[in-house]
Amino acid sequence: MSKKDQVNVAIIGAGFIAETRARCYAAVSGHGVRLAAVASRSRDHAMNYARAHQISHVYDHYSDILARPDIDVLDLCVPNHLHRPMTEAAAAAGKHVICPKPLTAFDREAVPPETDFRTVPRGEMLRVALANADAMVAAVERAQVHLMYAENWVYAPPIVKANRLASASGGVILEMRGGECHSGSHSPYAKEWKYAGGGALIRLGVHPIGAMLHLKRQEGLRRSGRPIRARAVVAEVADLTRNPAFEKEEQHWVGTGWVDVENWASLIITFEDGTRGIAWASDAMLGGMESSLQIALSNAHIKCNMEHSGLVSAFAPSPAVFEREYLMEKLETKAGWSSPAPDEDWMQGHIHMVQDFVESVATGRSPLADGRLGRDAIEVVYAGYVSAAEGRRVELCR
Repeated sequence: MSKKDQVNVAIIGAGFIAETRARCYAAVSGHGVRLAAVASRSRDHAMNYARAHQISHVYDHYSDILARPDIDVLDLCVPNHLHRPMTEAAAAAGKHVICPKPLTAFDREAVPPETDFRTVPRGEMLRVALANADAMVAAVERAQVHLMYAENWVYAPPIVKANRLASASGGVILEMRGGECHSGSHSPYAKEWKYAGGGALIRLGVHPIGAMLHLKRQEGLRRSGRPIRARAVVAEVADLTRNPAFEKEEQHWVGTGWVDVENWASLIITFEDGTRGIAWASDAMLGGMESSLQIALSNAHIKCNMEHSGLVSAFAPSPAVFEREYLMEKLETKAGWSSPAPDEDWMQGHIHMVQDFVESVATGRSPLADGRLGRDAIEVVYAGYVSAAEGRRVELCR
């Protein structure tokens, strides 16, 4: 891959994550980067996004962008079921791809429209999701372009520092425990399997899973030149709001309306070297987003907190006091004490992630988080769904 003085990016989709990406591209240093185009099924959303971020070209469909020789990378800010077809099309056109988490999911096109997803065997879901992920990886490898897996936890400063500490210690990572929790998604699409490909496990749990896979991958590369990968999975999932006492409450502070997906999950990973990782996810936790990871080494103990940094604390007797100022993600009220985030894009790793992706395209080097990491995360997640449904330990194919 030849080096580039400027990386031209096409944003596909114009929603929440696209706004995060725009802020992060504006913060890239050392390399020229330009948001050259945006495509969205909503013309109004695309036009508003283009005006807000000085983008000169707006398209109704991403395929219209593929013929443009100046576009280097497509950043897919779109629902899970679109990741595979868009990645394959982009790769065939010689474009690099940035794909959000999860890399892919069980494809709703694989079953009839009227299917009750609760009846679909989880083993079949694992097979289809893994086939999607493998096809995406194969497509970019054939085209010799990058598939960059947008797992921000890999780039979060606490995780980056933890990896450096683990390397400096020379110790063995014996156990990791991490999770992401909050009070629930406001999006109706997150509450149905046909749109999200699962519930809390694939939406939230994929973050700590991805970080654990990354850290064991890095440990293996340091020790023997090959990653230490996941070998087996045990999991349980549930909708905690399907509870008679909860249903009788007059007011619900946590998210409700889950159609056929879980809002709670817990999963244990057994790695090839016999060590363990414990991941959890919940849409039933009040108090704002919680994202943390503990790493127990043979000679050290490291705790990572991606949210409540403690850099700022603020008290307000009424939500109206801070009404016009953002505090932190998923905080239910602006009254009382809170820990306002000085810069969530930095703390959660989004800025560092986009910087790495731009550098990868500009210089030709591989990104830290690639398609194979995303593929392994999908395998663990759907093996977890198989385990939960069948009540057994699931061995991964190696």
